[in-house]
Order: sequence, then structure tokens, then C-alpha cells
Amino acid sequence: MKKVFITFLCISVGAAVATAQDRKIPAPSAVPAAQVAAPVPPPAPAPKHAGPNAGKFRFSEETHDYGEVPEGPVAETDFVFKNVGKEPIVINEAHGSCGCTVPQWPQEPIQPGRKGTIHVAYATQGRTGPINKDITINSNATQQPMILHITGSVKAAPVAGN
Repeated sequence: MKKVFITFLCISVGAAVATAQDRKIPAPSAVPAAQVAAPVPPPAPAPKHAGPNAGKFRFSEETHDYGEVPEGPVAETDFVFKNVGKEPIVINEAHGSCGCTVPQWPQEPIQPGRKGTIHVAYATQGRTGPINKDITINSNATQQPMILHITGSVKAAPVAGN
């Protein structure tokens, strides 16, 4: 009985090994090229250089320090600038370094010698600790892109019921 059991066990193990070897793995040349590597997108076009008469930002401050703000209310500030160039500044787009930082910018061209404002709102809810965010402004001005900064610290709201 022992010999039958050992024979049966050997045949079972041998069958398992044999069927495992039947599984075919495609050779590297058989894999379609599209699955091997995704196509590399072309590089982004280099930013256009502004001409000598292009508009130019002059901000009253490029970094705003909120200091210590409480968690909950939205912290807001305005970055005021003047166009000190010879042509109007057209702001195409502005964005914060995360979704918690939301800028609003003038939609109309800022004529030479005139002022404009970039309004920035920072959502403090659930974001205790240091603030260190950037606002990137894409425009036709000589500073391409123009980067503004907000800093500060969010103090945790008191826990209710204590």
C-alpha cells in the first residue's frame, strides 16, 4: 500500500510540474510595440521671449506672509502690481501650487502705467501648520512665468466640547 501511495504521489507531482511547463510566455519580440513603451510626447514649446517693449510686472510685494491665522476661515490677500512696460499685460492664466490656493486675476489687459490686482484665497480648513504655497502667473509680460508666494502658519481650531 505504501508503494502505491508513493507511486501515486510521484505521478501527481510529475503531472503538476509538467502542466506548469506547458504555459507559454510570449517572447519579447511577440509583445506589440504599443505595450512595450508608451510613446513619448513631444517636448513643450519653449516660452516665447517678450520683446523689448513688452509689459513688465512691478509688484508691491511678491511674498505675502499671513502670519498666524486660525483654521477654518479662508485667508485672503491681494497682490497689487503696476505695468511698468511699454505694452499692455495680458494674463492668460494663474494657478496655485495646490487646490487650496485659488487666484483670481484681471481678465482685461493692464495698460502701461496702470495697476492690477491678483486676489489669492487660501483655504485653511483641515490644513494646520505652515503655509508655503506658490501662485504661477502666465502672461505676455517679460517675467515668464511670474511666481508669487504666500507663507504663514495655520493654528488649529479649538476642539469643541472642551
